[in-house]
Amino acid sequence: MRSGFYDNPKKKKYYAKPDQSLPSTLTSTPRPNIHGSKIMLCIWWDQKDLVYYELLKFGDSITGDRYWLQLIRLSSVLQEKRPKYEQRYDKVILLHDNARPHVAKVIKKYLETLKWDVLSHILRTLLLVVSKDAA
Repeated sequence: MRSGFYDNPKKKKYYAKPDQSLPSTLTSTPRPNIHGSKIMLCIWWDQKDLVYYELLKFGDSITGDRYWLQLIRLSSVLQEKRPKYEQRYDKVILLHDNARPHVAKVIKKYLETLKWDVLSHILRTLLLVVSKDAA
C-alpha cells in the first residue's frame, strides 16, 4: 500500500526471535523530500478579477520586508489597472490575516501612508458568521 507520505509495503506475517531485527521490507519508511517541488503563490484580487500575483522562489518565505515590497508593487498595479478606483471610492480596503509580516510596524506605517483601510481579522470572522446566519 502506498500513502502520500510513507512507503508502506504490504504487511506479511513474520515471526522473529526477541533479539532478532525485522527485515527492511516490513517497516515503513518516510519518503525523502515530500515538499521538494512546492513554491508559494502570493495573490491579490478585487471584486472584478485578479490584480497582482507573485510566485516566490523555492525555499523563500514571506517576511515583513518582502510583504512591504509586494504592497508597493500592488499599489502601483492598482493605479495602472484601476485608475478610476481611487477617484470613485477614495480608498482600498485590505483584508489580510494577522500573520507577523502583515502586522509589522513597517507595514502598518506604509498602509497609513497609502490611506488604505485594513479590515481587522476579528471583524472579518464576525462578518463571515453574520453572513452565514443570514443565508
